[in-house]
Amino acid sequence: MKAVFFSSLALGAILASLVSGAPQQNTPRPIAIIKDERFQPQDGSYSFDLETENGIIQSEAGSPGSEGQTNVQGSFRFPMEDGSIAEVTYIADENGFQVQSPLLPVAPQFPHPIPDFVLKQIAFAEEQRRLEAAGGRA
Repeated sequence: MKAVFFSSLALGAILASLVSGAPQQNTPRPIAIIKDERFQPQDGSYSFDLETENGIIQSEAGSPGSEGQTNVQGSFRFPMEDGSIAEVTYIADENGFQVQSPLLPVAPQFPHPIPDFVLKQIAFAEEQRRLEAAGGRA
C-alpha cells in the first residue's frame, strides 16, 4: 500500500513539472545567432553571412549563371569536439558542385602501374573515337 502511495506521489510530481513547464534537465539551450546579414537585390543574386554563439560561421553568395543555373560560392566553419575548427568551401556553377576540405576522404593511390597492353588499348580506343568524330577521315 505504501509503495503504491509513493509511486503515485512521484508520478504526480513528474506530471506537475511537465504541466507547469518546468525545464527538463536534458533539454538543450537554444543557440543564439549573433550575426545574420542577408542581401538580395532584384537581379537574382544574393548573399548571406551567419554566425552563432557556439562558433558556427556560414557565408554564401550566388548570382545568375550563363546557362540558366545559379552560381554559388560559399564556406562554413564549425568547432570540432577536439577544439579544432573544421572548414568547408564550395563552388557550384556550370561545372558542377566542387567541395574542398581537409575533412573529405582521399582515395588511395592506384596500387600498381598500368600495364603496356592496357595503355595501347586505351590509345587505340581514343584513335577510333577521333576517326569516328572526323567522319571516318584520317
